[in-house]
This record gives sequence, C-alpha cells and structure tokens, in this order.
Amino acid sequence: MSAFGTPLAGDTLFGQLCWTLRHQLGNDRLNTLLHGYTSGKPFAVVSDAMPSGHVALPHVPSGLWQQTEAADRKILKKKKWLPVSALAAPFARWQAHAQSDAQVTEPWIQAWAAQARHRDAKGCSQTERSQPHNTINRQTGTTGEGMFAPYAMSQIWFHPAMQFDLYVVLDESRLSLAELRAALAYMGQAGFGRDASIGLGKFELLGEPTQTQFPAPPGVNSVLTLGPCAPQGQGFCQVRSTYQVTTRFGRHGDAAVQSGNPFKRPVLLAKAGAVFWPETLDAGCLFVGQGLGGRENPVSAAMPETVQQGYAPMIAIQRSVEVNA
Repeated sequence: MSAFGTPLAGDTLFGQLCWTLRHQLGNDRLNTLLHGYTSGKPFAVVSDAMPSGHVALPHVPSGLWQQTEAADRKILKKKKWLPVSALAAPFARWQAHAQSDAQVTEPWIQAWAAQARHRDAKGCSQTERSQPHNTINRQTGTTGEGMFAPYAMSQIWFHPAMQFDLYVVLDESRLSLAELRAALAYMGQAGFGRDASIGLGKFELLGEPTQTQFPAPPGVNSVLTLGPCAPQGQGFCQVRSTYQVTTRFGRHGDAAVQSGNPFKRPVLLAKAGAVFWPETLDAGCLFVGQGLGGRENPVSAAMPETVQQGYAPMIAIQRSVEVNA
C-alpha cells in the first residue's frame, strides 16, 4: 500500500470504478450498467473503506449514549469505529464499545511486528504529511514565482499493517462479482485518486469476497449508513435523523481531466455514520439515498451524462428514541 492523495470514500471509489469498467468492458456496457441509476436502480453501491471488522460509529447526540461518571470527553471524541461484533449490543452501549484509529490498528501492528521480527511494535495507524512539489521553468532551468513557485500537497499514509473492509451492494444480474473484483484489483494496481500517475493510491485486495449479513435487532426503526449519501427528499424524520454533512467539490478523473473543464458542481452529502429514521423501513433494501446527476439534472457541464453516487450501503438498527437529560 502506498500513500493516498484522496480519502477512500464510497462516492469517489464508485466514480473511479465506473472509469475502470469503461476501460475493461467498453463504454456501451458502462452505459447499460448506468441505465436507471438516477431512478433508484444502481448496479453497485460502494461504501467507504473502513478498518477491518469495524463500521462507522453513528453520528448522534451524546445524550443517546450511556454515560459514565469517569468519562473523558477527549477520549470519547476519538472513538469513531464500532466493532461489527458490537452491533448486537444495545444502541446506548455502542460508544462504550467503539474504538479510536490507534485502537483499531493496534492488533494489526503487533501481528505485523511479530511477523517482521521487529522489536518495536509501536506505530501510527494513519498520518497526514505534506509532500513538496516543484515545477521547473524550462527557460531558466529552475523554479520561480507564480506557476513555477514550489508548493506542497497533503498525502495520507496508513500503517503497512492496516487492512480495510469495503462493502458493495451489487446487482449480480448486471455486473458479476468476478467483473467487480477484476475492476477493483486493477484500481489497486493503477492507483486510486489524486496523483495516481506518480505512485499514490495503490492497494491490494486480500482474501475472497464474502456475503455479509448484519444482525437485525427486534424493533428496527432506523438505518446506519456506511458511506456518503444524498438523503434529500427521501422521507426521513427531520427530528430523529442525525448526520454530519460534507460538500463534495468534485472533479472528473481519467480521460475527462483533459476535457478543459474537469470540475463538477458542488454536491451536499451526509457522511458515513448517518442515522436516518424513515417513515417506513423496507427490510429487504440494502442501501439508502439517491443517484445524482444525469442529463436531466447534470452535475457536470463538460459531461452532462455524468452521475454521482448519492447512495450508501446501510445497516438496519434500533436507535434509542429519547435523549438523556
């Protein structure tokens, strides 16, 4: 695994997946896969890449968690990953089971250290560093001012032992599991996101894909999202639904970078870990949100047919109703 210039977010992964499928299967096949995408019929819905065995801790008011007298708010704020095994516990206890970045990576670091026979098993799960860049003026043979001034770009570095889970809701009648795996493997070899052409964003697929079924507790009333989504107009309760928002200032990748206008229109999304309370809950549905873009409501002036993943895989949960005083 190399450094990353772009976070492993579900909507960004889906965008590069589409470009990869276009190269591997052809533009006509991609257009067939995208048919009905903005009308609730996605061929694939991709989650954020999450630490192996964990999902995002729900973004809810702190009053919904079971409080302890000795709770340290600084420590609690760092807890953002919920072990999948803890999903069976009562909702109010989830924060107590949650872990920080360092905690979820510690077992991997220790196993890696033992295998590599390192004496020091310490390490950072994730860090962000600045990478200096230079643009050389070919007339002077050096850097300068303006467009030739040195600059720095941030890079995300993960510990070598770090492993992630990626959840994909896949319509295998339209795209086979083998085709999806081949596309993801190619993405890992070619590099994902910004600066893939200079070696960033490389990863490796481990093991074989498995079908995941999360436990559904009795009295299900909400859904927990595993990636960014667009909940606007989906009939969720405005009082009991809780989430954090992010604005995507997207840009095209691959060949569309050379289109002259690679930038897309800003899109407002709810981050992974959102909890939505629907009027009615379809137990058979595995994702929430909506497909954005397309010619009727374009997110790109350069390529009006472009779509944006506004869907996210979901887990059915029983959220606490009352907030503690």
